[in-house]
Amino acid sequence: MKIFSILLSMLLILAVNAYSQVSINADGSNADGSAMLDVKSIDKGFLPPRMTETQRDAISSPTTGLIIYQTDGKTGLYSFNGLAWTAVRTKTYSVGDFAQGGIVFWLDETGEHGLVCAKSNQDGGSGIRWYAGTNTYTMAKGDGPYAGELNTAIIIANQGNGDGNTYAARVCNELQITENGKTYCDWYLPSKNELRLMYLNKTTIYATATANGGVGLGSNYYWSSTEYNNANVWIQNFDLGDQTPINKDFTVKVRAVRAF
Repeated sequence: MKIFSILLSMLLILAVNAYSQVSINADGSNADGSAMLDVKSIDKGFLPPRMTETQRDAISSPTTGLIIYQTDGKTGLYSFNGLAWTAVRTKTYSVGDFAQGGIVFWLDETGEHGLVCAKSNQDGGSGIRWYAGTNTYTMAKGDGPYAGELNTAIIIANQGNGDGNTYAARVCNELQITENGKTYCDWYLPSKNELRLMYLNKTTIYATATANGGVGLGSNYYWSSTEYNNANVWIQNFDLGDQTPINKDFTVKVRAVRAF
């Protein structure tokens, strides 16, 4: 009789596994009618298998739709499409999109990450100086995409409050912009190269800015965060496109950027 009960229990388990849906829910609810596996949680996520690219490629005969999380190289979720492993992409952007608090003017190779500039200037309309009142060698020498963020931090650490009047890096660092109900607080003074990228897309920036209540970059000079020497900093001419160093106590326009 005991053996019969065990066999019956095993048959019931097999039947459930073969014909029923599975629900893993803290609230004890049944699985959704359209799902074989239904997982609900308000404080935990789903963790797929994690492995290196080499381990992923060593999977024997992966089936179409198989998903893993790659932990090295270009990390992220990957799915096998029947022929090859492809990254499971999130939202991608285009230059000129009004997103992430501003106007997209540069993207990396994935199209998911890049740089945006604010839709308006941050200099009060008449320009603002670069330094906090004293010429020093800040060593803010970074250039290229994303370099302005560290430059900005270096400048503020070096200049501090200065004579009490604000300056370009500080204005960008303290900037808060709310778009579509979300506030973005991580703005910075762009590097020399980031300004060059903005210049190359100034027509697109103008179109998107004016369509969203902002202003274009015009034919003005703008501060970069890339220092030339203890008394001068690189600026970008948005009329002719040239870049030149000028003295830190000049008043020049500012357009903040942020990375996403």
